[in-house]
Amino acid sequence: MIKPEGMTVLETLLPPREAIERFRSAVEASGMKVFALIDFAADARNAGLTMGDAVLLVFGNPRVGTLLLIDAPHAGIDLPLKALAWTHQGKQWLSYNEPAYIARRHGLSMAGPIQKMSDALKHAATAVLGNEVS
Repeated sequence: MIKPEGMTVLETLLPPREAIERFRSAVEASGMKVFALIDFAADARNAGLTMGDAVLLVFGNPRVGTLLLIDAPHAGIDLPLKALAWTHQGKQWLSYNEPAYIARRHGLSMAGPIQKMSDALKHAATAVLGNEVS
């Protein structure tokens, strides 16, 4: 499995829909808002195509995200945050962009909010995997 720069990629035993629902519950419990849920496999079926399960969750905290966007409006290409759960070659995966990478990419200087975002994502991933994420 290729791990793109700045992305956490974790193998999970859960099917994508269940993994993303657990992730969703964890981010909502931490006070974040869910903006969208996109089922790529369902969209593929509707287009007459077939692909493995893949579900994208778009979420964030508007109070934090807005501060980041005020600092660097172009960060909106990476915000709100996203998590993707998918099946590939018989394995299930969960991934998300690392907030520190987003901060470096856009020259954001708000270490406190970035660390809080990172901690929340690790906590949500732990809810999916059932163990500590490092």
